[in-house]
This record gives sequence, C-alpha cells and structure tokens, in this order.
Amino acid sequence: MKLIVNGEALEARAATLDALLKELDYEGNWLAIALNGDVVPAANRAEFRLADGDRIEILSPMQGG
Repeated sequence: MKLIVNGEALEARAATLDALLKELDYEGNWLAIALNGDVVPAANRAEFRLADGDRIEILSPMQGG
C-alpha cells in the first residue's frame, strides 16, 4: 500500500499503524503519531487500520536547547 510517512512516499505491507511502526523499526510509546492529521494515542495504535494514501507523521522528542 502507498503511504506518506513524514512527507515521503512509501510502500508498506502493514495493515495497522502499530504494524507500520514495527515495519519501519520505530519503537516506544513515547513517539507522537498523527494519522491524517489526528493524533493517535499509543494505546490505540493497533486498532487503527491503514488505507492507501494515508498520511502518517512520526515525531520523537529531542533534548537540547
């Protein structure tokens, strides 16, 4: 399926948001995820089914100043 992840086109096999994160080697409940502009709580990622053309933003906190 064709997705847009962090602004880049990507082909993925994952059917759920949780599976996509594993496919892309992202780990941790501390990641902030938005699916088509809506924030997805970490506890609900396995429930969110992906569809062709979905836009996913994956954000991680950074230290520094």
